Amino acid sequence: MGPTAVSAAPPHRLSDAALVSLGAGRPDPATLGELRRARLSRHLLLLREIAVATRTDDFRALAAAERAEPERVRDLLARPLFGVWATRCLTALRAGSTPERAGVGHLSDLAARARTPRARRDPGRRLTAKHDGLRISVRLEDSDPLRAGLGLPPTPPLTAAELTRWQEAFAQAWRLMVDRVRPDAEILATILDSVVPVRADPAARGISATSADAFGAVAISEPADATAFAVGLLHETQHSILNAVQYLFDLLATPDALGYSPWRDDPRPASGILHGAFAYLTVTRFWRSRPGDPLARFEFARWRAAVAAAADGLSDLTPAGERFVGALRAEVRPWRDEPVDPAVLRLAEGANRDHRLRWRLRNLHVGPADAAELASAWRRGEPPPPVTSVLRPAPRRALEASARLDLTHRSLRGLPLDGAEGDLAYVRGDEAAALRAYRRNPGDRAAWAGMFLAGGLQGAPEIAAAAYDALRDHGPDPLALARWVS
Repeated sequence: MGPTAVSAAPPHRLSDAALVSLGAGRPDPATLGELRRARLSRHLLLLREIAVATRTDDFRALAAAERAEPERVRDLLARPLFGVWATRCLTALRAGSTPERAGVGHLSDLAARARTPRARRDPGRRLTAKHDGLRISVRLEDSDPLRAGLGLPPTPPLTAAELTRWQEAFAQAWRLMVDRVRPDAEILATILDSVVPVRADPAARGISATSADAFGAVAISEPADATAFAVGLLHETQHSILNAVQYLFDLLATPDALGYSPWRDDPRPASGILHGAFAYLTVTRFWRSRPGDPLARFEFARWRAAVAAAADGLSDLTPAGERFVGALRAEVRPWRDEPVDPAVLRLAEGANRDHRLRWRLRNLHVGPADAAELASAWRRGEPPPPVTSVLRPAPRRALEASARLDLTHRSLRGLPLDGAEGDLAYVRGDEAAALRAYRRNPGDRAAWAGMFLAGGLQGAPEIAAAAYDALRDHGPDPLALARWVS
């Protein structure tokens, strides 16, 4: 193993047809195989750079192990967590860290594992399932120290009872995927290599993540049910696929430009918006497969519109990006015409608009001078002056959180409803009562979004709220202010 062996590998290519099939979320086995080979090539390139940065006995031990057990070493090097280690190690070495502090000793550990006789090798924990002739088996990474590299705090090693719960949920989720979206299940079985259990986030219904350095690994908290597990695995596997595509092609000319994402409460770069659209394409397909379930129809109607809007909003695409995103748009476009019960559709369209309103109130800022000018124009009885709100990036990652959305989900599940007066009225379809309730609570930004939502108001809610704050001592009518701005 060495630099010459790595550089001699043939280049990786995807045909135009393969790129289009990827964009539509329908890659064939040959295309997925190319992405897996590209993952190994990337790991070998990282290993070569580590060797160039520091030649140690650890590297020589691994080279010797490869001569004795080449397939075993390649298997270890292809694993997702090796990519996490290699990226961190090389970054540390280039920053001036010593080999010991950078963790180069991990190569000796790999060499020892490779040389362990097959009969004595620890197979590790796995999640397995089989349904309707389709089988899946993935590593359950609940003890490897590298598992924290996926960006979420991992759980301690699972107890026997916890492992049983995970296995049962995995088998149930697999049955759902095979029955509902078998082609997507086949893709997942090819790409998903390992699952990392992580601590739940009390502020979220469930949490999951992938890493660009860990192709095929998913970090996920214990799911609430099989459906949540299936959706989480499908979603995160799509991120892995797109990461692999982006190692081969630049899809965006300006990937860091911030904008609105339908899936997050904080501003996201264009690359993140593309990731969201691509991941939710498969999630939408899963919900589409359950036509008799009101909650599934809500999710389908909501996400088909969000995926299309996010894809349409992407600009500065490279030629490869145009082909990829064009295929994504073409896949979701026919779904927009599929009928959905009007009551469910009202809630789905409202949820999308509500999210955008709340996002604006959270992330768009009106300066003090502009707010004062608005207040002055209001007092004079003049039309509102032209004011431009400015994007103010949130200080931290923010997953979607909405009491109205939670109430909508409970309603669609047929569960008892308990919440704020305005939210209850809105979910039940009494928008006049909702408007009256939101009007009484102008100190709450969510109520401003609710007022625009229930009142069918256009315009910028953050400008109306800023004007109200500047006029607070004069006791203005918030609904009148909102209409004035609209």
